[in-house]
Amino acid sequence: MPAFGSFALLLALALSAYTLVVGAIALRQIATSASGRVAPEKLAETARRAGIGSFFAVTAAAFALVWAAFTNDFSVSYILHHSNRALPGPYKFAALWSGQEGSLLLWAWLLAAYGFVLRLRHKVDVKLTAYASTILAGIQLFFLALLNFAAPPFALVSGQVPADGFGLNPLLQYPEMVIHPPMLYLGYVGFSVPFAFALGALMMRYPGEKWIHITRRWTMVTWLFLTCGIFLGAHWAYSVLGWGGYWGWDPVENASLMPWLTGTAFLHSVMMQEKRGMMKNWNVWLIFSTFMLSILGTLLTRSGLVSSVHAFAESSIGTWFWAFLIIVMSVCLFTFVLQRDHLKSENKLESLVSRESSFLFNNLVLLAACFTVLWGTLLPVISEYVQGNKITVGPPFYNRVAVPIGIFLLFLTGIGPLLAWRSSSFKSIRKNFILPLAAGLATALILIACGERPWHNFSEEQGAFYSLMAWSMAALVTTAISAEFLRGAGVISRHTGKNIFASMVQLTRRNTRRYGGYIVHFGVVVIFIGLAGSAFNQNKEQELGFKQSMTLGPYRLECQSYTQDSNLNYDTEYALLDVYRAGKKITQLSPERRFYQASQTTSTIVANHSTLAWDLYVIYAGKDPDTGQPIIKVFLNPLVAWIWIGVIIVIFGTAVALMPNMSAALAAGRTQRAEQSEPAITAGAD
Repeated sequence: MPAFGSFALLLALALSAYTLVVGAIALRQIATSASGRVAPEKLAETARRAGIGSFFAVTAAAFALVWAAFTNDFSVSYILHHSNRALPGPYKFAALWSGQEGSLLLWAWLLAAYGFVLRLRHKVDVKLTAYASTILAGIQLFFLALLNFAAPPFALVSGQVPADGFGLNPLLQYPEMVIHPPMLYLGYVGFSVPFAFALGALMMRYPGEKWIHITRRWTMVTWLFLTCGIFLGAHWAYSVLGWGGYWGWDPVENASLMPWLTGTAFLHSVMMQEKRGMMKNWNVWLIFSTFMLSILGTLLTRSGLVSSVHAFAESSIGTWFWAFLIIVMSVCLFTFVLQRDHLKSENKLESLVSRESSFLFNNLVLLAACFTVLWGTLLPVISEYVQGNKITVGPPFYNRVAVPIGIFLLFLTGIGPLLAWRSSSFKSIRKNFILPLAAGLATALILIACGERPWHNFSEEQGAFYSLMAWSMAALVTTAISAEFLRGAGVISRHTGKNIFASMVQLTRRNTRRYGGYIVHFGVVVIFIGLAGSAFNQNKEQELGFKQSMTLGPYRLECQSYTQDSNLNYDTEYALLDVYRAGKKITQLSPERRFYQASQTTSTIVANHSTLAWDLYVIYAGKDPDTGQPIIKVFLNPLVAWIWIGVIIVIFGTAVALMPNMSAALAAGRTQRAEQSEPAITAGAD
């Protein structure tokens, strides 16, 4: 099977090279109206089929690696270092992306899968798709070259083959790690498709904004995958790492956040190009930057440039990635300079009080956030190169900049929909803004009346002032979004007699992109509500013997027992804790600490009692060596559940935005019925 996998990767490399070279020749001949011994259209078709073939070759290689994991083939060095016989089946499958070589193979396979779908749908726009297919082949060629020459996943063990493997990293032996990395990679890799379309459209001077219409769904689906991947990673960190939080501004966390920020800016900015023919330069460079930041994130994870619990060991493939980034940047810059006259705006910004200006400010703020994260992430690398020593920055640096930016973005989320295109009159501003502003102010006053005094205990760590601002902005945005729904639904209700909820559904179906976007914005509001609770986190650590108890907030935890257990994969120590509130037992928690035999490492399994108000988050921190009693650390984290609820709302809103409008769906249905009835009409006429 290792020989089969290696052959499949070589075949995929050859097919991708053919797609790139022959596809480029065919496009060149079409562009210059030249023809050789074979018609350029036929050459392009052979390149397309070779690209499809590369998908099956990479799929075969991925299957071979997974097969090696499930059959415990420890002659393969990768399987030896990332699996063992006692490893449960789902984690044997997850071994595919647990190490450097396997994760690169996953990237190549997902890219081949995206290319496969794109090439099957080539008739949407044959020429533009041919350009995108050729560019994707170039990206695929880079990753396949890595897999064949720099990081081969089927390298064999020299000497005697061990009887068992070294095991999977304990931090990855958690159910979410079977989902989180593929989801994150679907986002990273997926941005290759809109990048390929944008670069191809610029190369061929594609007229109009059709390339945006073609790639809008690609971009939204990719953005959704990346969003889910980021928050699944946050939930994994919250559940496994045992430090009481979900986001620590870790370099690899930052690497996933940066393309998300620029991708979000792109999704908003393209509306300006579609509606007003503006910001074409912005849009091209936003999607170029998003793709390059995805590659940079992969570089940071795999080269060992940064220290992180998520990162792989230091390796030589960083040079390959730097070279690839330089090539991509050079191609993008050369094409942009050559074709920049094709990107002239059709209109200019007419007023600062307009929807166009809100999109522009939105872009600037998102890019400022991205630059802050990029600077903080790369500072250790830059400082070591310039000064010879690493200078690192921690969460206070990011929070000092990112938190105010986030609150300002929340404000823009609320006011953007209330502004008109081109210019907003003072009358419309007063009409649309008075209720949301009143809701935000009322929320702030109510919180202050309930005892919030952020000016008394404000500090960078607590951020009570920022929490007050976040909740006020959340009320403002929620009111603005609700007003938009109620205003439109009220009109429909008056004309149709339907109730307000049915009218909202009909309103949403008429313009799914707009109202799906509002639902996404509301989901973001809910996430911010959850994030704002972190300013009031509490924690306590205490040694707990049999029948001893500790109190935090309204909860009392009493230790009923502490013991050990073991299975083939790991040994575990855990405590059984009864949880009481107001003298009544409400649940029992059992935090664990596991020791994995194969890798000789430990990991923490957190016990968490979650409600809408707060999470009771309990960690087994080990035993006191003197007394042999467990040390329990407890966190009381307010409003964390709202973060995960907000993510679900974002997913739902994106799904709504991806649906066709009701009028478009009806028109498509009429067209389909007409096509189905056409043969019968013709037959009758004969």
